[in-house]
Amino acid sequence: MMNITLERPFSATEKGKRQNNEDYIYPLSELATPNERLFMVCDGVGGSEKGEVASALACDSFETFFNTFLEDGDPSEDFINKAIHYTESRFDEYTGINPDASGMATTMTLLYIGNEGITAAYTGDSRIYQFRQGQILFRTEDHTLVNSWVKMGKITPEEAEIHPQKNVITRAIMGSKYITQADVHLITDIEPGDMFFMCTDGVTETLTDENLTEIFTRDKTAESIKNSIVEHCINQATDNFSFYIIPILDTKKNTGFKQNIFSFFYSFA
Repeated sequence: MMNITLERPFSATEKGKRQNNEDYIYPLSELATPNERLFMVCDGVGGSEKGEVASALACDSFETFFNTFLEDGDPSEDFINKAIHYTESRFDEYTGINPDASGMATTMTLLYIGNEGITAAYTGDSRIYQFRQGQILFRTEDHTLVNSWVKMGKITPEEAEIHPQKNVITRAIMGSKYITQADVHLITDIEPGDMFFMCTDGVTETLTDENLTEIFTRDKTAESIKNSIVEHCINQATDNFSFYIIPILDTKKNTGFKQNIFSFFYSFA
């Protein structure tokens, strides 16, 4: 068992140079506190097909599913994929009433601060990072066409960065006609001072991993990191950009009350 406590989370969601913002974050910036357990960053796909509805509906659906069905403990891979299927059914309901939204979809990144560690789940090309002393300890792999080609050895990572099809994603949450699933990781190597970073591709198309490492090394607080990223993306991002920075304050391991009591009495035996 692990008791993970957070410092104040910081976030941003901006439309960049687009006319509307199809990203959505949970919880909304002004509501986030160190007591939060569930964080999400989603990037809606569809433009005129209501990508902004898709991202907001996904966050709302996951919040509802977690609050209703998650009891004590950490969400399993099966639980998270059931939450995706519930979200897909909500998409079906919405597009049934609003046929002009047919085809809407969203990427999804999720972090849950649990008892065994931090659960990271994602689908699409929005990313999750774990930074320690400015260095990347964990990073998700994009569900994109070009990334699948890189893994097969068809193109190099450098070619993928400039490929004309680099924005083609291979997984997204849509309706039940296109069932998808998340990649899920339980992260247990967590130390005080670590920072988790969730972001849409509007950030990663503007800032490389090397750029982010420089920022997380140079700027020592979550607030200053947020300001640096916003300043950079405001000037250079052509897409919507959204992110969450979740700083770890402490990670205490619980040894168990019963075991401690037993050891206390045993010492007098």
